[in-house]
Amino acid sequence: MPGFVETLRTQRWDDHRYYHHSLVNQSLHLLSAISFLFAYILMFDDPAMAALIGWLVAMISRQAGHFFFEPMDYDEVNHVTNEYKEAVKVGYNIRRKIVLMAVWVLSPLLIVADPSLFGFFTPARTTMEFAKHVGYLWFAVGLGGLAFRTIQLCLTKDVQTGLAWMTKIITDPFNDIRLYYRSPAKLIKATAARRADGSASQEESGA
Repeated sequence: MPGFVETLRTQRWDDHRYYHHSLVNQSLHLLSAISFLFAYILMFDDPAMAALIGWLVAMISRQAGHFFFEPMDYDEVNHVTNEYKEAVKVGYNIRRKIVLMAVWVLSPLLIVADPSLFGFFTPARTTMEFAKHVGYLWFAVGLGGLAFRTIQLCLTKDVQTGLAWMTKIITDPFNDIRLYYRSPAKLIKATAARRADGSASQEESGA
């Protein structure tokens, strides 16, 4: 058990220090975490709607922070290259995320091609029914992505690494709220400071 806890702690620390420098990214992770918590609660009553919230709000905001706002050049804080970080990342690095997101985006085409999805559904007659079917499919994609990488880590690394990563992913919303609940305020303060510096520079130039 101590080894498992230490492995989990290391994975969380590496994820934070390597991939969450940007205050925008941290703030988006806070939004993502809150959305995931709503999805967790809803999952027991309406898994399809939970999956829609999880993918359309929580995952998009989370991955947008990584793809568009997190610096991908040399990491001056940790003194490593982005290539190194991508190579040692335990979970879904950028390349794996692209594959996972492509599966997510393209998966509804299965329902378009076969509205019954091989007999799992009664073909949808309304837009809401179609959305519910997509939600159930995305729920399966999410579970599949989690299970696939967990099993892969158990086979290529060890069982402790795989189970620790699975635990990390499931508990990330709670951990992200703990880490980043102050990030939006810091972001607003930093933005205001930059604007003030910019205005001061313009005034000096004008003078």
